[in-house]
Amino acid sequence: MDEKYAFALRKLALMGALDDYIAISSRELGDALEMSQQSASKRILELIDCQFITRDLGTRKQRIKITPKGVEAMKKEYAEYRRIFERTDHISIRGEVASGMGEGGFYISQEGYLKQFRAKLGFEPFQGTFNVRIYPEEIGKLDIVRSTAGILIEGFTYEGRNFGNVIAYKTKIHNIDCAILVPEMSHYTDILEIIAACSIRRTLSLSDGDRVDVKVSL
Repeated sequence: MDEKYAFALRKLALMGALDDYIAISSRELGDALEMSQQSASKRILELIDCQFITRDLGTRKQRIKITPKGVEAMKKEYAEYRRIFERTDHISIRGEVASGMGEGGFYISQEGYLKQFRAKLGFEPFQGTFNVRIYPEEIGKLDIVRSTAGILIEGFTYEGRNFGNVIAYKTKIHNIDCAILVPEMSHYTDILEIIAACSIRRTLSLSDGDRVDVKVSL
């Protein structure tokens, strides 16, 4: 994202435009951005063209709110800055043990995936995924994880059924080597699906609701 847009979005977010519409004139925005009213009006139009903000023209003042696309652009900036200032070889994500839908075991047991798990992750997973529901305040850390390359587990077709690409991120829970699996085309979710060579639940004597720290390699 262009730095001039990032700067403007940061200022608008600090004024409250991340959560709701704010009433602000071009002159007020110009003062905040340290530019003329005319330049601020142009910047608003540019942000609208990029679909970073939406505007409602009121009778006295325009009302501006940052769009979901603008929020995502800011999250990417945030993730990059965190990687700069919090240099480390891993990031810890906190959450609690949760029950899944029971579908994970079917997918990870497919030979098309299994042979890649053995070759690329170094282990054959226990049948079934270990699910962790991320605490709300930890969700932003997923942007940092997804900004790394991860390990591509290629999709395949078997008996006329398509199995899509999956991105694996190596991680540890206590001293257990495991990996988070994220379908390449998936949307963000607060559930981490994790595989390991053993049953993490049984090995660590965990139950639904128990807190767990997931250390993801960067």
